[in-house]
Amino acid sequence: MSISITEQENPRTAEIDKLPTLEAIRLINDEDKTVAFAVEKVLPEITETIDRIVERVQSGGRLFYVGTGTSGRLGVLDASEIPPTFGVSYDLVQGVIAGGYDALYKASEASEDDREAGAKDIKKRGLNVKDTVIGIAASGRTPYTIGAVEYAKSMGCFTACITCVPYSEITLTVESAIVPVVGAEVIAGSSRMKAGTAQKMILNMISTAVMIRLGYVKGNRMTNVKSSNVKLKERSVRILMSETNLDEAAAQNLLNQTNGDLRVSIVMHKANVNRETAKNSLAENEFVIEKAIEQIK
Repeated sequence: MSISITEQENPRTAEIDKLPTLEAIRLINDEDKTVAFAVEKVLPEITETIDRIVERVQSGGRLFYVGTGTSGRLGVLDASEIPPTFGVSYDLVQGVIAGGYDALYKASEASEDDREAGAKDIKKRGLNVKDTVIGIAASGRTPYTIGAVEYAKSMGCFTACITCVPYSEITLTVESAIVPVVGAEVIAGSSRMKAGTAQKMILNMISTAVMIRLGYVKGNRMTNVKSSNVKLKERSVRILMSETNLDEAAAQNLLNQTNGDLRVSIVMHKANVNRETAKNSLAENEFVIEKAIEQIK
């Protein structure tokens, strides 16, 4: 039986069990330092994937992450953080994990071997040709994930993968393969470590860059953040103050007029229009603030 990179033993950590705690975690830290360099090598593939996703989302498509175990949990995590951060619908980016959402907190490893279940679970989401499906599989051979991307591809979706093993089965299935080769793990086979870190970094890049390209960020400010708690309400006020040079009281008053809608508040002030005009202009310009202001002026 051939051993994939993610299952190999790491000679640098062969005696980690005998080391003092500080030395053990220093070894882990040293291994983690290599992950960013592995990700750097696949930036062109990440870029291609992002640009393809943006094209499809602009046409009304959605983004799906599919995976099992750690990979599935990371996909669900990234998807769940997009709506509160960028103020988009929970339908826009979705995480699909083998075993369902119960698998987020308890093991469901046996479900990863079911290829048909992967296809069945993604089929339930009502895929169409505008959608994107990204399979996340550290080893690149997980049947559940491969089944999902195979089905998505048959439906005309754009398919991509994030794996740490070159020329693995999933890379041969998708249109765009992102393969950061992080090498053997600190603990043999524990792909929740370096492989998981690489996956998390890449997912952050993909979702963040997609939201930037779609116009949900101005400068480096999340200008469509939803003010759902005290922290986010305070953040909205700070962003509005920075964008408009209003003082705190005036910024808060303007946000109150729009029920906390930061984008509408910015357009109202910069284009000197009422709430309805600002809202309509944003809707016509795909929620891009600059386009909405230019149209009004």
